[in-house]
Amino acid sequence: MSDVDPASGSRDEPGAPPVSGQAPAVPAGQPHAPIPSVAHGDVIDHEIENPVFITEELSVSYGSALAVEDVSLSVPEKEITAFIGPSGCGKSTILRCFNRMNDLIPAAHVEGMVRYHGVDLYGSDVDSVQVRKRIGMVFQKPNPFPKSIFDNIAFGPKVLGMKGSMDEIVEQALRRASLWDDVKDRLKDNAFGMSGGQQQRLCIARALATNPDVLLMDEPCSALDPISTGRIEDLMHELKETVSIVIVTHNMQQAARVSDRTAFFIVDMGSSEEARIGRLVEYGPTDRIFTNPHDTRTEEYVSGKFG
Repeated sequence: MSDVDPASGSRDEPGAPPVSGQAPAVPAGQPHAPIPSVAHGDVIDHEIENPVFITEELSVSYGSALAVEDVSLSVPEKEITAFIGPSGCGKSTILRCFNRMNDLIPAAHVEGMVRYHGVDLYGSDVDSVQVRKRIGMVFQKPNPFPKSIFDNIAFGPKVLGMKGSMDEIVEQALRRASLWDDVKDRLKDNAFGMSGGQQQRLCIARALATNPDVLLMDEPCSALDPISTGRIEDLMHELKETVSIVIVTHNMQQAARVSDRTAFFIVDMGSSEEARIGRLVEYGPTDRIFTNPHDTRTEEYVSGKFG
């Protein structure tokens, strides 16, 4: 933890010893994103005892364009980890590395290491379909299938050949998503007849139906009203008792409310306007990131001074 008194407004001077496990501070007058003097290899949080993911120098390119570079961090088990930062900084790109969704983009190329419970996710013997069975994903906009509510939930378990009563599997998934009481009398109705908030909880239930170990959420509330957003946030708090959650969000208040740890990314401008590279600046417990960050760019972003 930093010895700086957050109320004093002071920050480490250039050249001061960096805080262990974090990026060194950057002078307030320095531009936000010309190649920053951030020791990316030092951003790993060594205090996490049971990480579900560990990335080491993770970089992703689309064709010849480098999108995000040298991301090293550990994601804790049974907690909520938030990725924040301006548009184009690589938050969603890194999130998709965790269940190999980038494999579906022909131009995408992943370098570095991603370990899931110690297993190299990109190893030659790893089946990406099995990866997505254990690591579910919910997208920005609700995307229910053009099927009944029941068939939306049952689709994944049927494809994977899960044993047991399908009625029980569907009910359990809907209960875990806090949706059962809303839809138990209309399971045969088309999912498109549900409200936006209900559709998003349906998509969460669909992801939970295969009993994933991890749930990835890419801006799951950006298209929802405040009431529906509150229900999704309450649901996340309930789910983290049994599921590890990683969420990408542009909503600073949401990140502060729901997450246990927060990673802040920034866009680095290279030699030209087109050379935009995402980088991890700082990562740590959410309360510290929002009240006493070690990097002035983090402070400026969470306080609304830029971004």
